[in-house]
Amino acid sequence: MKQPSLYIPHGGGPCFFMDPADPDRLSSDPMWHPMQDYLAQLIARLPERPRAMLIISGHWEEPVFTVHQGEHPPLLFDYYNFPPHTYQLRWDAPGAPAIAARAAELLRDGGLPVADESERGWDHGVFIPMKVARPEADIPVVQLSLRQDLDPAAHIAAGRALEPLRDEGVVIIGSGMSFHNMRVRDSEARTPSLLWDEALTEAVTDPDPGRRAARVAAWDVLPEAHFAHPREEHLLPLMVAVGAGGDDAARVDHQSAVRGWPISAYRFG
Repeated sequence: MKQPSLYIPHGGGPCFFMDPADPDRLSSDPMWHPMQDYLAQLIARLPERPRAMLIISGHWEEPVFTVHQGEHPPLLFDYYNFPPHTYQLRWDAPGAPAIAARAAELLRDGGLPVADESERGWDHGVFIPMKVARPEADIPVVQLSLRQDLDPAAHIAAGRALEPLRDEGVVIIGSGMSFHNMRVRDSEARTPSLLWDEALTEAVTDPDPGRRAARVAAWDVLPEAHFAHPREEHLLPLMVAVGAGGDDAARVDHQSAVRGWPISAYRFG
């Protein structure tokens, strides 16, 4: 059964696992509860258990698209100044080398230069939301990097190239944050972040797939674009999800508020 393409929020650092008495218990901070609840239901809301998850995180950039080929990746604790117990978290999901090779083949067939590597661990854009979504860590994962130039059209093209994986039982997940200006909050953030979120959602849910892709690629002309994303690495996973969504309908899959920012998730198919 065909899997969807998703763009999900991964929160801030290890935000869902801040209890030192029980590191596997979800956060008691109510700010994160709606996002936690959404992520906790993510796998159950798929058409069926996926064969694998291909995840594009806002925390991995390479000169060319790079596919992780490892079988048993460690965790990469790429966040800073959090409590010591958050650097001891476990999420032991296996890699999927055969599906990684298939993804690399599809990207090359799409005319995109591709590299591979097998040593890097799952960064927190992967293991933090997925530890909420699938604590059993029993679904294989392939991680795809962003391309360092952060070119929207190239990332949409990568998603288009990868779309056949959805028919092969692989759910494609872009992991980022739809609003990612960590310096602002509450009253300073509320009005411009709402303007941005409304404009982004209107573009993402455009019913015409070609127009949708063009509008999302032109994200930086939307209202408050650079206020929402001083640097766009957390938005680029959305471009891959849009491309992988193909001609399928798009919808808002979740929305919550964090520090006055609306944070949206989107589903294609």
